[in-house]
Amino acid sequence: MQRYNILWADDEIDLLKPYIMFLTNKGYDITGVNSGSDALEKCEEENFDVIFLDENMPGMSGIETLAQIKQLKPNIPIIMITKSEEENIMEEAIGAKIDDYLIKPINPNQVLLAVKKILDKKRIVSEKTNHSYQQDFQKISMAFFDDMDHNDWVDIYKKLVYWDLEINETENKSMMEVLDMQKTEANVNFFKFIKDNYERWLNNPDDQDRPMLSHEMVREKVLPELQVDDDPVFFIIVDNLRYDQWKMIEPIIADYYTVEEEIPYFSILPTTTAYARNAIFSGMMPSEMAKRHSDIWLNDDEEGGKNNHEDEFLERQLKRYGQNLKMSYNKIIHVNQGKHVIENIHNLLNNKLNVLVYNFVDMLSHARTDTVMIRELAPDEPAYRSLTYSWFSHSPLLDTLKILAEKKIKVILSTDHGTVRSKRPYKIIGDRNTNTNLRYKQGKNLSFDKKNVLVAQDPERFFLPKVNVSSSYVFASEDYFFAYPNNYNHYVKYYKDTFQHGGISLEEMIIPFIKLKAK
Repeated sequence: MQRYNILWADDEIDLLKPYIMFLTNKGYDITGVNSGSDALEKCEEENFDVIFLDENMPGMSGIETLAQIKQLKPNIPIIMITKSEEENIMEEAIGAKIDDYLIKPINPNQVLLAVKKILDKKRIVSEKTNHSYQQDFQKISMAFFDDMDHNDWVDIYKKLVYWDLEINETENKSMMEVLDMQKTEANVNFFKFIKDNYERWLNNPDDQDRPMLSHEMVREKVLPELQVDDDPVFFIIVDNLRYDQWKMIEPIIADYYTVEEEIPYFSILPTTTAYARNAIFSGMMPSEMAKRHSDIWLNDDEEGGKNNHEDEFLERQLKRYGQNLKMSYNKIIHVNQGKHVIENIHNLLNNKLNVLVYNFVDMLSHARTDTVMIRELAPDEPAYRSLTYSWFSHSPLLDTLKILAEKKIKVILSTDHGTVRSKRPYKIIGDRNTNTNLRYKQGKNLSFDKKNVLVAQDPERFFLPKVNVSSSYVFASEDYFFAYPNNYNHYVKYYKDTFQHGGISLEEMIIPFIKLKAK
């Protein structure tokens, strides 16, 4: 077992011999000094794993010593020991970045626990996390044999995300391989669940045993908020935001908001911006959009941007429900557009509804596919989440949320679909008019192995536009991505381990809907 070195500075260090002997017997090596200046000298000469500082030493006080040690060696954990419970002393010590503090009189066990909390925390947390996941592993695996509904799948996915984030924080990550296998097993079973139920959900809208879908979000969740009072509502869509990415940025948001409601909802198929996000803003499934909004809807085989008319879709939906209200729509792709929203906040508050669409996460996933440097920065899911966290921490979106929190403005935060790390190629053959998406294909005379894919042979049953008489849709499951036989090896090498969307997986389909209340 590793032995740790502790420096203890106290002007009555001789009286602390019982404590020092106690810690020595527990496996710690203690160096005692009786002044702040001696503590500084020892820090220059030797390396220590933790330092105990008495706050009330003659000459250089504990607070002064703390400040100088932090300048000399900023990463050494420091525990302040004080007789005083005065608030200003505590604030000064906390402001100087102490790691813990103890109030006299202290006992040996208090000291031991303080040391363990700092020095053995990672090991203890790792052991506890791994043990707890091992206990939950069996429960999750057994659930796959049950007749689960959509709520059960949401619970399973939440658990998997929770353990993913927890295990990633542990020191040795020894259970990550087991968790990855369980996530794969979960996606195999989730695909079967979607294959068995998705078509029924769409064709039985009065069925209570189904989740909220993309096209129902505004009607079921946004409109009721508009009718509560006269206060403005901000409806924010962060494109391509997975549930695990939301859980990463939630602690930042928690400084300014309480989460009033969190409902992971289900994206429609295909899980892409052109379909899922347009469904949110139009309140319709894609085949309905193609029929009723033919002037602004574009099919896969038509030239032009597929999401250039979201504001028009939303205006038409609001009018359909008798909501003739003042609204704004802003799509933020560049930082300057985000800053413009902040500069214009005062004017936006005059609107009943303000819609903000942030495209950064979607751009990140595409950049990771196309740019070697971004692939290096985000080689896997934890790194991908980390990039999202870093972006959000310094984004105009966070600045906007801070301002809205100060003004006590209602905020609804959601997304249109998630994304999955595509690892396994799946051969498919289509003509030149077949769409290019890697997770779903739409076209005629498609040739493929029917295993591990969902085939919408009759697109109308899936409320999808039927571009040609023989058109069908094919959706990839789990972590598969479609690849053409031509130039197959180059294609596979280029797209393997990239984050894609459009198909069927927990990561793409079960996504966050959040209602935030300012603190």
